[in-house]
Amino acid sequence: MPRYRLLIEYDGTPFVGWQRQANGVSVQGVIEQAILALSGEEITLKGAGRTDTGVHALGQVAHVDLVKTVPARAMRDALNHFMEPHPVSILAADVVGEEFDARFSALRRHYLYRIADRRPPLALDRLRAWHVKKGLDIDAMADAATVLVGHHDFTTFRSTRCQSRSPEKTLDGLDIRRVGEEIHVEVHARSFLHNQVRSLVGSLRQVGAGGWTKADLAAALAARDRAACGPVAPPHGLYLTKIEY
Repeated sequence: MPRYRLLIEYDGTPFVGWQRQANGVSVQGVIEQAILALSGEEITLKGAGRTDTGVHALGQVAHVDLVKTVPARAMRDALNHFMEPHPVSILAADVVGEEFDARFSALRRHYLYRIADRRPPLALDRLRAWHVKKGLDIDAMADAATVLVGHHDFTTFRSTRCQSRSPEKTLDGLDIRRVGEEIHVEVHARSFLHNQVRSLVGSLRQVGAGGWTKADLAAALAARDRAACGPVAPPHGLYLTKIEY
C-alpha cells in the first residue's frame, strides 16, 4: 500500500478551515473527495497542521495511504482536475516510506502574516492581508518581538478553545520586515497553539500603533492570562508557508 505525500496550496477564504466539519466545506474534505473520484477509496487525509477559517496555505503538507498505485505526477494532475473549481492546488505528489507522517514527522512549521498599513483600502488583497489604516512603527514591533522568542508559557496568546495539553511552546524565530506597503511577520516553531500566531500579531500591532510598549508586551506574556492579549489579528492575513522535515 503506497503512501503519498502531497504539497498543497489553497485560498482559505471559502472554507471552514483545513479540518473536515459538518457545517461547511473544508480543504481536507475537498481533497478527500478528489481522491475518492480518482481511486474509489474513502480515506482520511492526514495534514501537517489545521488552519482555521480564512487562513491560507502556500506549503501545507498531507499524506494518504492508498490501495491503488498511481504515478505521483498523474496523481497530482488528476486531483487538481477533480478539485476544480475549488481554490486548492496540489503542487507536488511524492511516494514516501510508511515511516513518514505529515504531522508527527514535521520538525518546524513556518507562518507568514501580512499587514498592509496604508490609508487606502485594499482592492486586490482585501482578503489576503490585514488592512491597518495607520502606519505602524516596524522598528518598535521588531524590538518588542524579541521578548516572545524562546521557550515560554504562551497562555496569554492562545485561544480558550485550544486543545493542547500544555501552554508552553518554543518560538524559534519571529522576524518582522517591511516589503513595499506591507509589513511581513514571519514566525517558525516546531508547533503552535491554537490562534497563537494571530494573537501575537495582534499584540505586536498594538506596539506598532503606539498603544503598547515592549514592556507592555512582556507583561502580557508574563501574565499568562488570555485577557491580557491584545485584539487578535484577523485570519485572512495568515499563511502557512512551509513545513520542514
